[in-house]
Amino acid sequence: MNKVNKLTVLGRAIGGRASAAGIGLTTQRRLLQPAVSGLNSASKLQRFPHKLAGHFPLPALAVSGTMLLSGLAQDVPAEDPVHPKKFLPNDVVLYQYEACPFCNKVKAFLDYYDIGYQVVEVNPINKKEIKWSEYKKVPILTVDGEQMVDSSDIINKLFQRIHPEKYLHSVPDGDEERKWLGWVDNHLVHVLSPNIYRSASEAIESFDYITTHGNFSFTERIIAKYGGAAAMYFVSKKLKKRHNITDERAALYGAAETWVDALKGRKFLGGLEPNLADLAVFGVLRPIRHLKSGRDMVEHTGIGEWYSRMEAAVGESSRIKV
Repeated sequence: MNKVNKLTVLGRAIGGRASAAGIGLTTQRRLLQPAVSGLNSASKLQRFPHKLAGHFPLPALAVSGTMLLSGLAQDVPAEDPVHPKKFLPNDVVLYQYEACPFCNKVKAFLDYYDIGYQVVEVNPINKKEIKWSEYKKVPILTVDGEQMVDSSDIINKLFQRIHPEKYLHSVPDGDEERKWLGWVDNHLVHVLSPNIYRSASEAIESFDYITTHGNFSFTERIIAKYGGAAAMYFVSKKLKKRHNITDERAALYGAAETWVDALKGRKFLGGLEPNLADLAVFGVLRPIRHLKSGRDMVEHTGIGEWYSRMEAAVGESSRIKV
């Protein structure tokens, strides 16, 4: 694959064209996962108190807002036979592109459910980090050694393990949540590329974000920033035509307002708490939020208040830095 084609693949990742793009490298596992890695905010502790209880007896909880770990040596309480065992994986690793909307869908889910995870940033040019996998797109998620692929399938599997009493596949196709999950993958992601690469300056801005947050050598970063921006500026025009988009910003604003209308005055599509569709929309939009296209979207539509509520609900990242 020549350099221009490689940069084109890279550019599509942030705009939603990378789908579940994959990458390969033998996973370097952490020797020890912090026992309370997921408990990174008071709001999350209130939402998911079982996560702490799964590791420590409740008396080990905080005094004056600070957690005391003195109860570490105590025995974990026996599982309540009335309530099923909580989903508490020991080793979760996400192979990703930092700017990929599909990877950000998965991260929004992991962050909201406070599942600690490591990140392996894939080099989009050589993809050496995922050579171990037959699946060559990202995101790839490994959970205690089990490989999961495709953002929607990853989220579905994790959701079923967190909520074994609920099965997303059994929900009728007309269900509101399922409808909007499909809308994210089949419509929303397709308006991103024509917007973030709409002009030469926006294309460079987007690639500056990609190369700053991605896994690149210094030379690759310079080549990708300018070569990739130029390539994706022209590719975005083809994507615009393919998806019948005449005005990029109008399409983006229209998608944002369509989502706001779907809320019907509710805090979230899920009501008082976000559901999977809320998390999917938030995850896909998160990489562009502070690019010009994202700033324009918040300024010219009513999506900003919902987005701020989602930021508060999702809370801090559950990522484990090693």
